[in-house]
Amino acid sequence: MSPIVPLEQLNPTRFETAPIFRKLASASRQLAELKGVAASIPNQAILIQTLGLQEAKDSSAIENIVTTHDELFQDDLQQYPGSPAAKEVLRYRQALGTGFQLVRESGFLTMNHVLQIQEVLEQNRAGFRKLPGTSLKDGEGRTVYMPPQDPEDIVRLMGSLERFLNGETPFDTDPLIKMSLIHHQFESIHPFYDGNGRTGRILNVLYLVKEGLLDSPVLYLSSHIVHTKGEYYRLLQAVRERDAWEDWVLYILNAIELTSRQTIATVQAIRLALLDYKQRIRASHRFYSQDLLNNLFTHPYTKIEFLERDLGVSRLTATKYLDALSADGFLLKRRIGRSNYYINVALEAVLVGAGEGQGR
Repeated sequence: MSPIVPLEQLNPTRFETAPIFRKLASASRQLAELKGVAASIPNQAILIQTLGLQEAKDSSAIENIVTTHDELFQDDLQQYPGSPAAKEVLRYRQALGTGFQLVRESGFLTMNHVLQIQEVLEQNRAGFRKLPGTSLKDGEGRTVYMPPQDPEDIVRLMGSLERFLNGETPFDTDPLIKMSLIHHQFESIHPFYDGNGRTGRILNVLYLVKEGLLDSPVLYLSSHIVHTKGEYYRLLQAVRERDAWEDWVLYILNAIELTSRQTIATVQAIRLALLDYKQRIRASHRFYSQDLLNNLFTHPYTKIEFLERDLGVSRLTATKYLDALSADGFLLKRRIGRSNYYINVALEAVLVGAGEGQGR
């Protein structure tokens, strides 16, 4: 198995093949369309919150951290979620939000940023691995890959990756190809004790934002990886064993194309549901406001306290609004313990349907 070498030592011309150019063109078109469609939602927080929650669920599922939509939406209402799996998933979304804010403010994606993302995700400050012994095993417990063990090697390789990420080292190729290489390099360095896969998938979308290919983090490859997990790990390993970078790049470009197309459909469905609710609520309820609509679509499940906060109304008024919308079928009212929560029927159907449709 070849040792890890800095990415800039690869020859970028090796990726100038007809299959890669064709797949790059189609992936780039779909990604550009997604950027435009996402911009049609005036309040980007709606997409960041709802799609980010779906991504957190899918990315965690790759690591066998499994939770249901219903459990996740319920626990999103609470300051301290119930199940360990839901806690892990919601921390992932929080780490994604932290990374997005850092990239938006600085225009860069640094190792300090990666460390901050990891800290939120894992709720510790362990930082890069300092102890040997980390290895990756297959389903039968056999070691298939041994990442760098020396802490100095990890720091050196991560420093090189940071320079490559931010364009400090010349490498003349398309950003989507670079993202493919960056993802593989990060997973091969495996710099942390835990959470490497989830952190690496967060870096994917943050890199696209940094490069201006997306305005907000709305493209997530985790759902595709969940449904092609065997191929994903096989191709990761093929690069390490046979230098099969071209096959890996084609896999990631295909994932970008398919996931962009699916996300476009999801965003369009959210937009249609939002416009439908806007027109019908405005026509039938004098209390309609844009803040109310934003609340209903930022949270698949909402509650009285959220409406009090977002609309600046009393608890009695918030309850009156939500109960009226439930009576008209916009929301489904449920009770957990002593509290009521209200499900956006249309939004839940879009998100659950999108999750079930990924990878088909």
